[in-house]
Amino acid sequence: MSHFFRSVVLGRPILSSGFVLALAFLALSQVGQLRLDASSDALLLQGDPDLAYYREVSSHYDTSEFLVLTWRPQMPLLSPDSLEPLAAMVDELTRVVGVASVTSVLDVPLLESPPLSLTDISRADALPTLRDSSVDRGLALRELTQSPIYKNLLVGEAGDVTTVQVSLERNQELEQLLSEREALRATKVLEPLSPEQTIQLSTVEARYDQLLAQETALRRSLVADVRVVAQRFRPYAEIFVGGVPMIAADMLAFVESDLITFGFAIVGIMIVVLAAIFRDWRWVVAPVLNCALTAIMMLGLLAYLDWRMTVISSNFVAVLLIVTLSLSVHLVVRYRELEHTAPDIDRLTRAADAARLMLVPCLYTAATTIVAFASLMVAGIQPVIDFGMMMTVGIVVGFLCTFILVPALMAIMPEPKRALRTSADPTFTRFLALYVERFGAVVLVVSGGLAVLALFGISRLEVENRFIDYFKPSTEIYQGMELLDARLGGTIPLDIILYPPTAKDDSTAASDAMESLKVDLVSEPIAGIDDDYVGDDPFADDPFSDDLFADDAFGSDAFGGEGDSTPSYWFTVQGRALLDRAHGIVDARPETGKVLSLSTAFKVMDGLYGAPLGAVEMALVQNSMPKDVNETLVLPYFSAQNDEARISVRAMETSKDLRRDQFLKELYATLINELDIEPEQLRFTSLLVLYNNVLQSLFSSQILTLGAVFLAIGLMFWVLFRSLSLALLALAPNLLAAALVLGTMGLMSIPLDIMTITIAAIVVGIGVDDCIHYIHRFRVEFAKDADYHAAMHRSHASIGRAMYYTTVTVVIGFSLLMLSNFTPSLYFGALTVMAMAAAVAGALLLLPKLLLLFKPLGPAVVSTHGVS
Repeated sequence: MSHFFRSVVLGRPILSSGFVLALAFLALSQVGQLRLDASSDALLLQGDPDLAYYREVSSHYDTSEFLVLTWRPQMPLLSPDSLEPLAAMVDELTRVVGVASVTSVLDVPLLESPPLSLTDISRADALPTLRDSSVDRGLALRELTQSPIYKNLLVGEAGDVTTVQVSLERNQELEQLLSEREALRATKVLEPLSPEQTIQLSTVEARYDQLLAQETALRRSLVADVRVVAQRFRPYAEIFVGGVPMIAADMLAFVESDLITFGFAIVGIMIVVLAAIFRDWRWVVAPVLNCALTAIMMLGLLAYLDWRMTVISSNFVAVLLIVTLSLSVHLVVRYRELEHTAPDIDRLTRAADAARLMLVPCLYTAATTIVAFASLMVAGIQPVIDFGMMMTVGIVVGFLCTFILVPALMAIMPEPKRALRTSADPTFTRFLALYVERFGAVVLVVSGGLAVLALFGISRLEVENRFIDYFKPSTEIYQGMELLDARLGGTIPLDIILYPPTAKDDSTAASDAMESLKVDLVSEPIAGIDDDYVGDDPFADDPFSDDLFADDAFGSDAFGGEGDSTPSYWFTVQGRALLDRAHGIVDARPETGKVLSLSTAFKVMDGLYGAPLGAVEMALVQNSMPKDVNETLVLPYFSAQNDEARISVRAMETSKDLRRDQFLKELYATLINELDIEPEQLRFTSLLVLYNNVLQSLFSSQILTLGAVFLAIGLMFWVLFRSLSLALLALAPNLLAAALVLGTMGLMSIPLDIMTITIAAIVVGIGVDDCIHYIHRFRVEFAKDADYHAAMHRSHASIGRAMYYTTVTVVIGFSLLMLSNFTPSLYFGALTVMAMAAAVAGALLLLPKLLLLFKPLGPAVVSTHGVS
């Protein structure tokens, strides 16, 4: 192997360097095709049955993605000075490419300005809106701020702010491909796919990915166009833009900005710090060039494979810089040692010796780091899986590039005229060695105290987070979400789906309702319907009778479903009572904001009717309302085809008291118990449920998996060091470093989520590297004189330097990430800095003290540094 390396790599160093540069140049030509993916599909738990149910329920209702604009003018909300520019903004928004419709306070039907009867509503060709000059603005404001439908949804209760909903056009082909893909994947889980199905799945996935990329670009363009419109009207009102498409676009913008800005800044800091440490241009060029070319090759590979980065996996570039820099610095420090100890040998031989001496420890550090990042692949969340896979491939590329390019550059670059005296350099590591020797007991006591504190912090670690905290208060996303929660009923959606009782009970209730219809109509007139329509034949002139009692009144075009002549269970007295109780239970929870359901529609109609609706009136609500009223009050909350009722809830995302998992479990149990229904009659869905599933999965799949990771690394230590005691001692600093980072997150209330979960793998990977390098060098030094203290001092002065230099460079460089507007990037920078500091402290303080204390390498001779 050594002969091959010297003859092939170092025998032609210029050719070897040129080969790596050519690969990097080829990769650079592909980098422009690199894509970032911020679609919601990439941030959900794959294989989650709740995800499949969510997609199924979404198909029952006209749910499309939308943007929300808030409008808070300085003048009265419904004054001409407010409504005229609002109308102009709405008109401009409708002309934006990709917008399907725009809903504003100007166009919603007004039922109480003045109050309308059921007859008026059913007969009206068009219901009044604020665009009608005859509408009383005072009555309209009262309705908008007091109506169960509009209050805190369309208009704030104080009457000074409203929202504009911009619905986006749906990509039917994309949705169809998604359905086909999920169906084929579900089939694949149950049984092997046929060759035709395998080809079909591959084709569908490729086409879906292609369309998704196009759709992502279109969404970003649309969001930018909407923002341009909003900016033009900001002189008239305070406007914030919100909604999932906008958040996705902004997250991509933040990530792209951080990649470019902080990427170049970190490289710049690396250059400055390495120059200050080594004071030799060679040891700036070699590590930085190696890091840069490794990153370029990986980015080019991702682009060529169309392997898209997300807001999570994009961090792999920064982590890859750490790993590659560490490998490079270890080679450089070893080469510098040889310059001092063997100044007469030629550069090629010295480079070969440095690579040979560092090959085994670097190979094992790469392998154990891969194991740490491989733990992310069991997360079930595609971006987290991608991060683990990208790091695995990246470490392999970085390792190969380091051991080809760096030794080749060492052989090419000329040596300085003056001789280097590295052993005389005053370094911080020498002080650490002295501290361990003299105050080792303090190291143990402090480590024990930190372990206890870390365990306490871990006990406080939560998998809850506020999505709003991903952004700084100065950003539009933060301010918009805060306003929506405080004044307009909440942000994060939860859908509660109710199913009727058993078929027998359902048919009985509906049959009883039908029997009561004509009885009620004959016995007394309907309130709100003119007396002229009630006579000897109460159905002769009744405007509803032709529709209500026709043979096909509940046929294929009615809500009851094809061939069904009975009203839905949810439009019976029994069904309404159940809905009213469920609606009230949900609305009473402090975590919920705006709650809407058929119960809301019934309450509005109660007010128009002048009394609680009876069976007849509820049947009229189901079948005889005008289209605009029906689209507002009925269709969003009732699926006739599936006979299900939907309670739409908005949770208070900005509330610091929101605990998603606890809230969902308590609410589910309360509804089941107080409604006295069967579990199969109740399902929760929507983003609140799906995101909670993601968070809970992270805890179970990652935190609990760390134990298995440490077991695997311990076995690798055992194989590497061929000593169980040495393997256990090497694990101790890693366990402490990981516990410290996670414990600090718990103590500082930094939640464990899809962004911060990768820190656990990072700290394990980095900590393992330091311990392997230190123990490997310690064994070499101990073999010289069997003196633990002398071996420690020599190890600190040699390999300790490389660990210290790497840590200083990374800590200073990654501190820049704390300036990011994107809080996950800020956390990533801060926690990475802490992980590096904890790892090197454990390797240079705790680990050597444990080696001195337990003497795992065998008996020692009398030390010249003290009693060993």
